[in-house]
Amino acid sequence: MAVAILSVYDKTGLVAFASGLQALNYTLLASGGTAKVLRQNEIPVTEISDYTSSPEVLGGRVKTIHPAIAAGILARHSETDLSELTKMGWKSIDLVVVNLYPFEQVAAKPDTTLEKAIENIDIGGVTLIRAAAKNWQRVTVVIDPNDYPLIIELLQEGKLDEDTRRALAHKAFAHTASYDACIADYLAGYPSMHLRLYHRQSLKYGENPHQKADLYSFHPFDGPLGGKVIQGKELSYNNLLDLDSAWRAVVQFKEPSAVIVKHTSPCGIASAETLAEAYRLALESDPVSAYGSVIALNRSVDEATASLMRDLFIECIIAPHFSAEALEILGSKKHCRIIKMPNAILDPVYEYRSVNRGILRQTIDQGDPNDQNWKVVSQRIPSEEEWKALRFAWRAVQAVKSNAIVLARGTATVGVGGGQPNRVDSVRIAIQRAGARASGSVMASDAFFPFPDSISVAADAGITAVIHPGGSIRDEEVIAMADQYHLAMVTTGFRHFRH
Repeated sequence: MAVAILSVYDKTGLVAFASGLQALNYTLLASGGTAKVLRQNEIPVTEISDYTSSPEVLGGRVKTIHPAIAAGILARHSETDLSELTKMGWKSIDLVVVNLYPFEQVAAKPDTTLEKAIENIDIGGVTLIRAAAKNWQRVTVVIDPNDYPLIIELLQEGKLDEDTRRALAHKAFAHTASYDACIADYLAGYPSMHLRLYHRQSLKYGENPHQKADLYSFHPFDGPLGGKVIQGKELSYNNLLDLDSAWRAVVQFKEPSAVIVKHTSPCGIASAETLAEAYRLALESDPVSAYGSVIALNRSVDEATASLMRDLFIECIIAPHFSAEALEILGSKKHCRIIKMPNAILDPVYEYRSVNRGILRQTIDQGDPNDQNWKVVSQRIPSEEEWKALRFAWRAVQAVKSNAIVLARGTATVGVGGGQPNRVDSVRIAIQRAGARASGSVMASDAFFPFPDSISVAADAGITAVIHPGGSIRDEEVIAMADQYHLAMVTTGFRHFRH
């Protein structure tokens, strides 16, 4: 009978994974906290301290470091090693499932003391991972909960081979190397950055045919953006940039939503009660620009939505799922790439951009930290209908290149302008694209208005309410212009530049 040892800080997916191992007749050993969770879910498990007859000591600092565990993992598939294990009364361990104390996250908090940081340096977990990775020819090491479904599938099909174990060992050593580097940086007192990337594919070319390009991933088994291409031609460099822009935008919305992107800039964003209606509204925002676009949707693509896409030339569609009926319809679009995403999680929480001789890193902009700074600064208060449109427009404008302007009615864009060196030009572009629909719409701006001219242009087009961060030295002039035209104006206190 195969033996697995489980010792995880992050319990995500643990119960389902352990249940899958139990169904495959694995004997489960686990450290205290992990064992407790498994017992609570009625999964048979033996605590490591019971197996080794050695209790956890020093307040849990020592719990998995024991010859019975280390030898069980490090034993080779040889008669000599296995007989020595038998002589000692120890089991051969086949699967090691470990993730570590979150040292980097804890150390990054401003109120973390040195003592607390040190207590979050994992010792036993790293030892188990390194031992299993060293013995990858016999032992499988799993450090990432995202890999649990794949491991169960491979075990069920009898396809967990040496190549897979080697790739998992590679991932494990990369993880412990990164973990140790974070600790070293913390103790040194200054940060450095260590990136481990895995080559996924060589692309046909970069932004232009004379440029070479490759796709790298943070995880060795990930497909493009962490998803899976289920139809269409090979993805290009530009496809990947557009897909990333569209996906990052659509996952910010909780309601069924669609985002249509061209050259990394949204030309239509909408939310609705159904995905089909959201897509229809997003397409209406700018059907001309939508030709040859990339479309992201945050719900399973159904037959109704796919039917609406039938006649539009689309480069790529990305969504968490596609129904069989939708795939049959989209199958007629032979060259359209279809990417299925595993979840709506943005990973990592940082984004990186190269500059000459360096790298810029920042946390992902996931919207306002709170709405406590929102203020109605105009004499007129927005109507209920305007509030609904303003809230949507404020979320939508964050996906548009600065200087970003979005016009919205209800929960759909009707005009988008961005990427201009001055804000008033973006306002004019958004109004031009909206046409007659600009009248009665609301306007969102990703940053403050440096001059009141944008408000005058908006009012002349029939826009009734405006939302922006505020904070300009000319805010009083901007507000006065809004009051002159009887516009409602809301300031948020948060800027959302996207360069």
